[in-house]
Amino acid sequence: MGMRRETDSMGALEVPADRYWGAQTQRSIGNFPIGRDTFVWGRSMIRALGHLKLGAARANRELGELGALDDSALDALEQAAREVIDGDLDEHFPLVVFQTGSGTQSNMNSNEVISNRAIEILGGEMGSKSPVHPNDHVNRGQSSNDTFPTAMHVAVVLDLHEYLYDQVTRLRDVLAAKSEEYADVVKVGRTHLQDATPITLGQEIGGWVAQIDAALAGVRHAEDGVLDLAIGGTAVGTGLNAHPRFGERAAAMIAEQTGHEFRQAGNLFAALSAHDALVAQSSALRGLAMVLMKVANDVRWLASGPRNGIGEIRIPENEPGSSIMPGKVNPTQCEAMTMVATRVFGNDATVGFAGSQGNFQLNVYKPVMAHAVLESIRLLGDACAAFTDHCAVGIEPNTERIEDNLARNLMQVTALNPHIGYDKAAQIAKKAHKEGTTLKEAAMDLGFLTEEEFDAWVVPLDMTHPRTVDAAEG
Repeated sequence: MGMRRETDSMGALEVPADRYWGAQTQRSIGNFPIGRDTFVWGRSMIRALGHLKLGAARANRELGELGALDDSALDALEQAAREVIDGDLDEHFPLVVFQTGSGTQSNMNSNEVISNRAIEILGGEMGSKSPVHPNDHVNRGQSSNDTFPTAMHVAVVLDLHEYLYDQVTRLRDVLAAKSEEYADVVKVGRTHLQDATPITLGQEIGGWVAQIDAALAGVRHAEDGVLDLAIGGTAVGTGLNAHPRFGERAAAMIAEQTGHEFRQAGNLFAALSAHDALVAQSSALRGLAMVLMKVANDVRWLASGPRNGIGEIRIPENEPGSSIMPGKVNPTQCEAMTMVATRVFGNDATVGFAGSQGNFQLNVYKPVMAHAVLESIRLLGDACAAFTDHCAVGIEPNTERIEDNLARNLMQVTALNPHIGYDKAAQIAKKAHKEGTTLKEAAMDLGFLTEEEFDAWVVPLDMTHPRTVDAAEG
């Protein structure tokens, strides 16, 4: 492989001749051999950097800040940025997450790639920095301290809309349909992992739907803060070396390019030194993961068995579950969902701690915060899609088991409280449990009510909604 000579403020070094990156990117490759996670994850950050650089170039062009470049050079710069957005240059972004905390190397990676690609388009010599310079032109009016957090926010918003919202909504809609379909299937309710009064399967699933709705609303609410962009703050928030309107115009250009309502942050000092909006977004994602953990656990408990568990619902059988036990099938989609939830919890812990580490005018935990939030978004979206397609769509009641469990449910005695009082009802339940009889048999033996009264008052479906004593008497 051929090499070419590139330079930066620290001197010269060799760079692979077929790569668009330059000296600073090459130094980062050598200085940070930490992990294998790169920002090619979903190519979210690379695309966001492309949007940022295109928006900056268009703003600077509009404001006359790139007057030294002729129209052909300006066009080449913008074309190169669009190629970054489109994914044509992904192989030229090799850097890992664990680098400088401001993301300087990744910012310079984008500057160098766009500069060299623009030079190539113009027929020049890559590495010459002429006529398009990575710092003077591509990075004009910018600092890594405001560009990287801007790209972080752009990447998060784009991923929320492209990978999360639709998949969570699809899962929610499938469960909502199941809730309606099984609205009249009466089953045992459970509290403290013990038998409780009856509930319908539709009500149980409807509870999951309501939780998902609330969690998704929380994620959408948190997104509003992420629409604020740090661009225009440059090094410390003062906007040094940027046109007074640059940040506002660059944010407007990014909004136009992406179709999302990005705007320049109201306080650029806070936008650089703290990342509270990203912390809030991560927290909302954790809330969604918490809900999905609950749903997945309920599903696998209700489907447990098939003969020696609860077994009140059936779920799709997707693959063999054991290498030693023939015929065993496991609730694997539930397990995958719960593992994703734990990963999101861990990512949120990382983001929360990192967000607390802003010192003076800069937080230097930006790359790991971006990576953690983007990973959470993608994992939750993927997990919801898989859970919907390979589990939720196939949920159905095991009516025989449901009816058998309901018939043996001692907590139906609660329906007698308004008629004979708590203490007598408790005696009936304890007697039935001790002697292994039915509630009706125990009630008749104790003489607290007639058989006709028992049949009128203990009706499982009537116990699944509020009902007055007068209505029960009638």
